[in-house]
Amino acid sequence: MELLNTYEDKDEAEAAEKRITGKKRLASDRDDNEIIYRLFGEPTWGNFYQLEMYELRELKELVDLKKAGQPYDEAKHQSILNGLQFLESSYSLKIPGHWR
Repeated sequence: MELLNTYEDKDEAEAAEKRITGKKRLASDRDDNEIIYRLFGEPTWGNFYQLEMYELRELKELVDLKKAGQPYDEAKHQSILNGLQFLESSYSLKIPGHWR
């Protein structure tokens, strides 16, 4: 399990925990007078998608448009893919070929 995200709101953190699959754990830490909630889980594309992270929902829309032969924002598509390269190295994930 890896740290996937942090939250300041307990309800938001618990809702996020319910959306992801696989092994998961929600931990809380007190930082001065605030409580921070850390969500640990399996770093998968599906989990990041469910957490609405890294513009994956927008990427899906762009890929769907591209597959359908519709006009799409190629620069935004490439920008998102470039950002996902960080995840490839950080979590040993591979960007699926059909996303390109």
